Amino acid sequence: MRRKIEARLLAWKESAGGRAPLLLRGARHVGKTRILKEFGEKHYKNTVYVDFENNFTAARYFDERANLKRLIWALETVTQSVITPGETLIILDEIQACTRALPALKNFCRGRPAYHIIAAGSLLGVAEARLETPLPAGRTESATLHPLDFEEFLWELGENHMAGEIRAHYAEMSPMPEALHARAIELYRYYLAVGGMPDCVSAFAGGKVILTIPAIQHDIVNSYTADMAKYSKHAEAVKLRACYDSIPEQLTKENRKFQYTVVQRGGSAALFGEAIGYLAQSCVTLKSGRMNLAAGSARIIEDPSSFKLYLNDAGLFTLRAGISQQAIMSGEASVFMDAAAENYIAQSLAAGGHRLFHWTSTHTAEIDFALQKDGDIIGVEVKRSTRARSKGLRGFIQKCSPAYIIRFSERNFGTEKGVRAVPHYAAFCV
Repeated sequence: MRRKIEARLLAWKESAGGRAPLLLRGARHVGKTRILKEFGEKHYKNTVYVDFENNFTAARYFDERANLKRLIWALETVTQSVITPGETLIILDEIQACTRALPALKNFCRGRPAYHIIAAGSLLGVAEARLETPLPAGRTESATLHPLDFEEFLWELGENHMAGEIRAHYAEMSPMPEALHARAIELYRYYLAVGGMPDCVSAFAGGKVILTIPAIQHDIVNSYTADMAKYSKHAEAVKLRACYDSIPEQLTKENRKFQYTVVQRGGSAALFGEAIGYLAQSCVTLKSGRMNLAAGSARIIEDPSSFKLYLNDAGLFTLRAGISQQAIMSGEASVFMDAAAENYIAQSLAAGGHRLFHWTSTHTAEIDFALQKDGDIIGVEVKRSTRARSKGLRGFIQKCSPAYIIRFSERNFGTEKGVRAVPHYAAFCV
């Protein structure tokens, strides 16, 4: 399976100035283990793999006070493998299951660039947040693996030509031929139903039987809720599940700001704030903060008092929102399909490395997303189909002076009155 993150892994491997251990974050089932094993097979003479959820012997050797020599010996012993500096990739998977392993990673920094080590975990972000002493700055590098974006989805379906055409027309902002445009919209709607989880994409690409996908998606959601129970106290797990389950409803309200009272009557930040932090740190949700501008500059800063939450995958959102596959493929108008399009754009922008913000005025006018790119501010609107009216655009332009505006919809590429019309399917180009 071709993934974009391989370029980031290769850059880390070939770093001339030495490399710290790499922490690979990402929700469960996004393909971390698969891509790391494939990367090791492709670029190293051998790979040493340890899964801390299943290898309790290895976990006993990891201690912040253990020296590098002892750790290497322990890894060779428990895996029955030889570790050769520069030629062996060491993968420490599900590292959150061994609380001592994260602090012990600093031992490998002293041996860089000799040892190549990547630590991954579905709850790596949660484990980092719970460390009594944060990892020293510069002692690790980090990357995040998201579900497949729409371009990776096209690659897996063998639609490489389509992906190239989309990028070419985005660069020129020129309309696609109508037949090609219609086909791209059809594939985009398939993506809304299937999503980007590797197991779902592989099943669809292998047999293209879309009716089988919800069962796989249900298993993924069940694994998320199982993690909530496994790594949290019971009372906190209940809050986590309640916040997670409320997201489709949150995004179909007229005011899509996350409201604790939707989760529970009388809900508050004091009651659910820790749960929101867990959901973001575990990468099962994406958080979009309300933007402010730093005084005297065009730099976006976050207002922590208001935010929106999205699910990490378009397919999981349409499943949790209860949108039928027939409604998705027909492009049926509904508040749920509006929310599905917005969730998809949030996922696409996050996968592209953008930090998510949104803008609201004091009069409830809103811009769905505001991005910081190359020192510029970019406004992003999301429309489900081809309608283009927006009451928040004028206020945003006056207040924030964006370099340009992108309006995502099902319209073909084009530019009108300074607004770039971009089809949903081209979100990976931004």
